[in-house]
Amino acid sequence: MKIAVIVFPGSNCDRDMAVAIENISGTKPTMIWHRETDLPELDLVILPGGFSYGDYLRSGAMAAHSPVMREVKARAAKGLPVLGICNGFQILTEAGLLPGALMRNRGLKFIHRPITTRIETSQSIFTSRYQAGQVVTLPIAHADGCYFADNAVLDKIEDQGQVAFRYCDAEGAVTDDSNPNGSIRNIAGIFNETKTVLGYMPHPERAIEPLLGGSDGRALFESLIGALS
Repeated sequence: MKIAVIVFPGSNCDRDMAVAIENISGTKPTMIWHRETDLPELDLVILPGGFSYGDYLRSGAMAAHSPVMREVKARAAKGLPVLGICNGFQILTEAGLLPGALMRNRGLKFIHRPITTRIETSQSIFTSRYQAGQVVTLPIAHADGCYFADNAVLDKIEDQGQVAFRYCDAEGAVTDDSNPNGSIRNIAGIFNETKTVLGYMPHPERAIEPLLGGSDGRALFESLIGALS
């Protein structure tokens, strides 16, 4: 299985992601610098978390125009799976690969703590090893994690089953108190229309084994590896 992790200036979860991929798949991913203009043959591209370009202008806005992103967008249009975590989610929205935008947290502060999200569907290559309605605990670490879109976009992604994860409480109830950043409709992660691109704010790569504080993120990578192997 051929996996690439794109590395931007300011990425700080690229190594975490590489370790998680090797731990679960047994194969080291290819690390690709953002200035590359071509990609090898791949089964999956991952945009990791971090603070690309120092989050100047807007989080992910500059990285979305890095040379490598032209090829990522072209491959995604042909069906290549793409996963964006935290800053990677921001880059995917800025690049137009996912609808909506990630805005400043409603508390206007950086937040970093474990949170719970609910799996909205198991019918995707990213979530097949989870159960719909399952609650998972993962860490977050972001200042711009408030998902926003207008009502027309929100209604469309709801109708088409593009909401992948929602912030919830430990029992799976979607409440305002369980929403850490003010995301509209408690949205924590979304797919594109074909469910081949996923953006997710929490960090599954930081929760792949009990020694790291939990292993709820492991099934996301197992889902991908099982589907793409």
